[in-house]
Amino acid sequence: MKTLNNSINILQTELFSVPTVSKFPTTRYQGSKLKYVDWIWNCIKDLKFDTVLDAFGGTSVVAYKMKKNEKIVTYNDILFFNHIIGKALIENDNEKIDNEDLDFILTKHEDIDYPNFIEITFNDVYYTDDENKWLDMVITNIRLLPNEYKKAIAFFALFQSCIIKRPYNLFHRKNLYIRFQEVKRSFGNKVTWDTPFDAHFKNFIQEANNAVFSNFKENISINKDISSIKNNFDLVYIDSPYISENGIGLDYLDFYHFLEGIMNYDDWEEMIDPKSKHKRLQLKKSDWNKKDKIEFAFESLIEQFKESIIVISYRSDGIPSIERIKDILILNGKKITIHESNEMKYVLSNKKSSEILIVAE
Repeated sequence: MKTLNNSINILQTELFSVPTVSKFPTTRYQGSKLKYVDWIWNCIKDLKFDTVLDAFGGTSVVAYKMKKNEKIVTYNDILFFNHIIGKALIENDNEKIDNEDLDFILTKHEDIDYPNFIEITFNDVYYTDDENKWLDMVITNIRLLPNEYKKAIAFFALFQSCIIKRPYNLFHRKNLYIRFQEVKRSFGNKVTWDTPFDAHFKNFIQEANNAVFSNFKENISINKDISSIKNNFDLVYIDSPYISENGIGLDYLDFYHFLEGIMNYDDWEEMIDPKSKHKRLQLKKSDWNKKDKIEFAFESLIEQFKESIIVISYRSDGIPSIERIKDILILNGKKITIHESNEMKYVLSNKKSSEILIVAE
């Protein structure tokens, strides 16, 4: 047994010490621009800019691409859990999780009094009883890490682990039963759902470690309402919440409220909507999620950053229309270039639409 344990330790040491070329981690986040990021970069790489604001940062894939190309990056997102992703992958330039950190995170320590909030509150909602207990333990251990960037990497790995074990990769309904139904499935991967949390977690830790690098610039991650950010950027990239032509918007807090709850663990109970069967957070709708307000939101944002190069990721069937966004930009003295990608079918949608990049100089 001692020989086996020594072999495992050697393998773990090799796993966390093999030099790698920094690479963005895999993600299953709804609306991620991972498939488009090279195309986006090719559309803007000849523009003259050094500082960039990723205004609605999300997974941070675009901010990461900017960082790789030696820009000074400010990542922003109104959701705190996304801000932590930016902290791990954009602001962090050298800290990684080592074997000692990983062992501490995944071990139940006798001297720690672990809470049971998820175990009690989310019984039979998203995960099994044992998985809920594991989450309470791991969240507690991560919060005790003294280094803010190691803590951010660990939370990133936890977010991805939570998503990968969910049907549809979302938290939009109470549907744990789907994982255990003996039926023919046209979606999902039961093997992935049934893989233990700690196995997924170790994998995502390794991916996050591999993503860490320095571009020798002062990159930061912030967590602000976009309207409160001052205009001091050469380029502002906007990938705002999307409202389709039939007036239906994507509310990322509704999709990923469980992850936002993790980052507000001590206050989570008070934040839950008591009317919600799947224990979502009480939603505060912004103008970006309202059909009758989103055009005004665009007008305000474009006015706010009119001295910067503005780059907007959009879809061909969005509200407001591309023509209306162009009009707003022109009224603010901008010269417009439109780039269009191939058609792309989005998750949970039967309709295809083109990805559009609006570049306003």
